[in-house]
Amino acid sequence: MTLPVLITRPGARGTVLAEALRREGVSVEALDVMQLQALPEDAAMRQVWLDIDQYHKVVVVSPFAAGCLSEALDRYWPQLPVGIDYYSVGQSTAALLYDQLGVRVHVPPQREGEDTSEALLRLASLQMLSHQRVLIVAGEGGRPLLADTLAERGAQVTPLAVYQRRLLTPSGPVKTRLAAGDYRALIVTSGELLEHLAKWCQPKALNQPLIVSSRRLATLAERLGFCAPIVASGATPPALIAALART
Repeated sequence: MTLPVLITRPGARGTVLAEALRREGVSVEALDVMQLQALPEDAAMRQVWLDIDQYHKVVVVSPFAAGCLSEALDRYWPQLPVGIDYYSVGQSTAALLYDQLGVRVHVPPQREGEDTSEALLRLASLQMLSHQRVLIVAGEGGRPLLADTLAERGAQVTPLAVYQRRLLTPSGPVKTRLAAGDYRALIVTSGELLEHLAKWCQPKALNQPLIVSSRRLATLAERLGFCAPIVASGATPPALIAALART
């Protein structure tokens, strides 16, 4: 019997990853342990959309955030305002922004090796930000690294949460798999999800291959007791599939 690769990515991106793995002949089981939900638009959020032309830079941290941004700009700005520089942590987010808004997006160069906030912050155009207004479009919670660092560099930063993450308790069969390590590999690209799933991973699971999308996640995984995290070159399906090939 072929053991499945467990994936944890929620929503449409999870479907894309599952399909990419299956095209490679990999048996896949998607774990329904996180849902992403757009937050209702309140007066403060609406004002940000109306004032989007006042920002010099817009940083978008995930494809789901990019979708929320694109939908809002489509409603409030039939003609996209000019003069804004767009940034994203990963290639998937950049591609979605280009597809939906037609904007070019600054991303960490491939030589950085990872799609991370740390890599994005090394871009030359994000070093000196005096008198710059920067909007960060993200989910609720998450790491404050981007906002804190950009503010330290002189930017006037507006963090805007446009969605929330809802963690779900694994179903009975999923709990059994995690406890027994009954899978080929586990793919996780979120620290929040990794901490969540670790609660149900028993020693055998902790010794199974764990594929993560950054060195930061590998460090977290080791702290949680995972013995052999494998660091992919990013969070894209090709990067994760290449890492899986090393197991």
